[in-house]
Amino acid sequence: MKHENRRLQALLAALALVVVAATAYVLISRNEQAPAARQAEIAANSRTVMPFDLERTTHRFAKAATGGVQTVTSDDPGDAGQVALIREHLTAEAAAFSKGDYGDPASIHGGEMPGLRELEAGHDRIDIRYAESPAGARITYTTSDPALLQALHAWFDAQVTDHGRHAEHG
Repeated sequence: MKHENRRLQALLAALALVVVAATAYVLISRNEQAPAARQAEIAANSRTVMPFDLERTTHRFAKAATGGVQTVTSDDPGDAGQVALIREHLTAEAAAFSKGDYGDPASIHGGEMPGLRELEAGHDRIDIRYAESPAGARITYTTSDPALLQALHAWFDAQVTDHGRHAEHG
């Protein structure tokens, strides 16, 4: 009887290992495919919010100890039309974010975007400043609240992941 129990336990352990391996394979396969589909969805959503051409611009998200800097630049610094559209959009976004209105990022990335709800709720504890750059514009976020800093950094990471080749860290 002992021998049969051990064989049954060994068989169950082997079966469990196969199930875990198969589950891991499925999850990994889905995750490899999901980013491309997600990035295509984000690009399509972006066209309804951002007036500039996503294919001709680059987003940069640089984290800092006190917040971070979001920069959007025209890939062609001489493209005055793209630069003007970037500046127009980031001016409006900085004003909205200062009031706790993160509706545009939510409509692009979804309401469950990491950090989004915390940034909305804590907007009055984040200093948000707009500035022009030679080929576009930037928004600087500064906070002394550790929870908001963490939310901002999570939000930056989600932006880079979701925008794929159109965005980068730093």
